[in-house]
Amino acid sequence: MNTERCMLIPLSIEDYADIKQLYENEHVREYLGGPVDEVGYGKRFNEMIHSQNVALHWTIRLRETEAFIGLVFLDTYHDERDIEIGYQFLPDYWGKGYATEVITHILKFGIETLGYSTIVAETQSQNKASCHVLQKAGMQFEEELERFGHKQSKFRLINS
Repeated sequence: MNTERCMLIPLSIEDYADIKQLYENEHVREYLGGPVDEVGYGKRFNEMIHSQNVALHWTIRLRETEAFIGLVFLDTYHDERDIEIGYQFLPDYWGKGYATEVITHILKFGIETLGYSTIVAETQSQNKASCHVLQKAGMQFEEELERFGHKQSKFRLINS
């Protein structure tokens, strides 16, 4: 699956080292609980690879160079009812429109191709850049809640 500038490639075991870059990066993980150690990362990667929605986890690479730039997924939300979009991008690719491009594409795919009636996203309220990306991609702010010891902003896209 491709966007204008990115390739979205289904997650595989071969992506372990690339995805690990995201989980070790203090800037990427600033609003996600901080960097994750080797054991924690191994557990999280194993959960992704064995998720019932593993086919809906994609590595993100630039089409032009095939450079790894991030991860995006659709998976079960905390409430076990909704589907959530989540993503992480390496800092070198922030502020260049890649996140909005990819998130918009995956939201459209989830609604139009997979037939989801709604998709949610949750990010720390302090993460203004992520809140902005979600709104730019067409999601609406739904509520602020407390989770993981921080205020979280929950967004929703509804198939209208």
